[in-house]
Amino acid sequence: MVNCNYLCQMKNNIIRDKSYQFAVRIVNLYRYLNEEKKEYVLSKQLLRCGTSVGAIIRESEHAESKADFVHKIAIAQKEINEAIYWIELLKDTNFISETEFISISIDAIEIIKILTSISKTTKNNISKK
Repeated sequence: MVNCNYLCQMKNNIIRDKSYQFAVRIVNLYRYLNEEKKEYVLSKQLLRCGTSVGAIIRESEHAESKADFVHKIAIAQKEINEAIYWIELLKDTNFISETEFISISIDAIEIIKILTSISKTTKNNISKK
């Protein structure tokens, strides 16, 4: 298991909570898009990547090495970036409103910033040794 410094552990708890809450929002958005908008294709894509972020972060908590941890965080970054793409597409095709878009985008951007910080910090710690 990876031994992170205090800052990394603190961010891991924050990212764990934020990514889980993001997944809950994505599931609720998926339901709304299916039930109210009768949209099934784009919403399914968003459901997959939007919920996988938190799952990958949970998986990273038991990484086999620091390199494995960094790799898992990079995958989570790719997934949240894909989620942002689908959210933008849903807005631009009028499946979600500008207000809904802004609200969920703020959460997604915050997650990607935290993941980037965790990745940089961990890489710096690896290179110092």
